[in-house]
Amino acid sequence: MIRLNPSNEPRKIDLGFGVEVTCAPLTSAIFASARTDPSVPALAVSDDPEAPGESREVVTAALVKAIAVRTIIAWDGVGDPDGNPVDPNPEWIGLLLDQWALYEAFNARFVAPFLILRQEGNGSAPLRNGTSAGARDTVTDATDLAPTAQES
Repeated sequence: MIRLNPSNEPRKIDLGFGVEVTCAPLTSAIFASARTDPSVPALAVSDDPEAPGESREVVTAALVKAIAVRTIIAWDGVGDPDGNPVDPNPEWIGLLLDQWALYEAFNARFVAPFLILRQEGNGSAPLRNGTSAGARDTVTDATDLAPTAQES
């Protein structure tokens, strides 16, 4: 069962190290906008290192940052080099998520739950009642029997 939360209230996320971010809800529209952000490189479509595009890890990191820029509306525990509190903006958010532990925490506590819910819909059956009885076959039946292995 998928539990939907109709609230569009911002939520606070503790990233550890004294940092807490307040995020607007991650919606499909924000996710789609982040995917098309110019800072998110194209994913490499082959294992060839010479192929155009970036690795999955590089694309994921850029996507998480693009989501953070669109959703982080406030924070506590973040300051400039002199220790003065700073307000979130794209530059400071990028610097915050350049810290591996904070990136991992944001990804795990905010982005991943959205993606898990998104993935649950990928295997949906074609019928409204949820059964696959009306699904089309993806392969045809074999026309001949396969030969058996010879005994030695």
